[in-house]
Amino acid sequence: MMANRVILLVLAIVPFLLLTACDTYPAHGAGSSEVIAPNQVVDFKVLFAQNCSGCHGTDGKDGAAIALANPVFLAITNDATIRARVYAGMPKTPMPAFAQSAGGPLTNQQIEVLVHGIRSWAGSSAHAEANLPSHNPVTRGDSERGAAVFRTYCSSCHGQDGKGGKAGSVVDGSYLALVSDEELRMNVILGRPAVGAPDWRNNIPGRPMSEQEVSDVVAWLAAQRQEIPGQPYPTSAEKSTGGIR
Repeated sequence: MMANRVILLVLAIVPFLLLTACDTYPAHGAGSSEVIAPNQVVDFKVLFAQNCSGCHGTDGKDGAAIALANPVFLAITNDATIRARVYAGMPKTPMPAFAQSAGGPLTNQQIEVLVHGIRSWAGSSAHAEANLPSHNPVTRGDSERGAAVFRTYCSSCHGQDGKGGKAGSVVDGSYLALVSDEELRMNVILGRPAVGAPDWRNNIPGRPMSEQEVSDVVAWLAAQRQEIPGQPYPTSAEKSTGGIR
């Protein structure tokens, strides 16, 4: 009889303890980190870290690709240009399209968050540098003039033929296959401050490159692209014989 009473008492206490536990601990999701769907993330730092920092570096600096936090970059580009690059990517480069409508992972709202976040790195004051080269070439570059421009401004680091000196080769077939003319232009204008590569003002101190010189040296670099990266162009004789010497 006593044993039955003990069993009944235990059975009565257990539900009470369970109810008490439910009141003690927060309900599902309350007071804890909720899992947010990827297309609902609108925090700039999170979006940039997940989608951009792998190439452009943490906080837009010191990455393998263009430093987006560079004040010169932000002075010569506008929101529409940045938006277009995020939306559709950059053809002939490793940068893919990020817009969902173009096959990427981001909504239009998320792209706007990225655009405004990147623009915020410019700060409240505009870049005051006079005679800034334009993002897009104003005049067509000339590769023959560009060869002379390269020797004047670039050869001290990259060698007379661009194949490397104190700095690496800028005519390597694999490198040129992975950068567009637009990115070449950005590299010439911006330099790579993080690794000591000067921008267009400081290749020769006190003698900045002109708009035309920037366009000309980009034309020369673009002319060094190989038809098939890693394999030289066939000679005229090889073309006429189907590649047989």
